[in-house]
Amino acid sequence: MTADRAYLEQIQADEHELQFATFDREDAWRLGNALREAAIAQGLPLVIGISLGAQRVFHTALPGATPDNDSWLERKAAVVTHFERSSMGVGEQFRALGRSFEDDSRLPSHRYAANGGVFPIKLRESGTVIGTVGVSGLPQRDDHAFLTQQLRAFLSGQ
Repeated sequence: MTADRAYLEQIQADEHELQFATFDREDAWRLGNALREAAIAQGLPLVIGISLGAQRVFHTALPGATPDNDSWLERKAAVVTHFERSSMGVGEQFRALGRSFEDDSRLPSHRYAANGGVFPIKLRESGTVIGTVGVSGLPQRDDHAFLTQQLRAFLSGQ
């Protein structure tokens, strides 16, 4: 996949916009359920996960999702934790530089995947990343688009 400069700029704008004033376990439950309900309404075969620090605080696998989706979710979340930005943003940044994440990141591909679908839970005021929220089950741009759409809706209701 080649780099698309306009797409990278949109991802960067999303990363700047989609931050939280506060976020706790209750918010994780509400966000996770909102993601689940939206995925069910659209008939999407997603795995959905939210972690705070090293602890998974929400997880669900919808009909059609497979254990492979869980593995992808974990690998994408590891990228977000490492780089403190969206998994899609990391992958697109590598592509924009004419590089391959798998070859040039120096991170083991069995533990890290710079594919779309996971976002940092970043606190707006401090800039601190306290966790991750993500989905897996669709092509990477679709995972990313679903997640950003749902994060935007969730944050507009806060």
